[in-house]
Amino acid sequence: MCGGFTCSKNALTALNVLYIAVGFILILAAVYGRASAQVTNLPIVSGILGCGVFLILVSILGLFGAVKHNQVMLFFYMIILFLIFLVQFSVACACLAVDKQEQEQLAEEGWRTVSMDLKKEVQKDFNCCGFDDKIHNATDPMGHPECEHVSACCSLSDCRCLPCMKQLQSAIDYGFKLCGGVGLFFSFTEFVGVWLTIRYRNQKDPRANPSAFL
Repeated sequence: MCGGFTCSKNALTALNVLYIAVGFILILAAVYGRASAQVTNLPIVSGILGCGVFLILVSILGLFGAVKHNQVMLFFYMIILFLIFLVQFSVACACLAVDKQEQEQLAEEGWRTVSMDLKKEVQKDFNCCGFDDKIHNATDPMGHPECEHVSACCSLSDCRCLPCMKQLQSAIDYGFKLCGGVGLFFSFTEFVGVWLTIRYRNQKDPRANPSAFL
């Protein structure tokens, strides 16, 4: 029957294969989230990246434990997977909870620390000039390269480009929402994995020696 040993083994094996795919999805989402806001330091998004890497590693452990029905490997797999669930759930909620003001603070911190070459690249990619509305002020403390190369918003005689913060904010917000949404959705599958592992550990392999079952 489906609730038997073989079904639980196959389900846990398939779930760990899925976790490997999920780990790569989390990594790609985090990389995209960081790339979409090039100048912004996004430590929360890095948490999603870390969860993806650890999920791939623990999934490999889970695969071996499921195939061999090894009690020790399944025990450590279950504990580590539950910890990843807690971290990923918390980080995903934090990503979704970041508001516009906090996003702007992160962007401002990042803009102050990156090189002029990267600022120049951002201005060109997002068709913007400077960080905020002080772009026409020569004493702008944020600093930015000249904007003449931004052809989309500069004419031969004048530059009327939007500040980069206005252009970046939608990308930053999308990066947070993407990482938070993906992380939150897949965190619940990890809770299912913990439950299935507990059930599988307590089932007896019908092909094993009865005296060998722990």
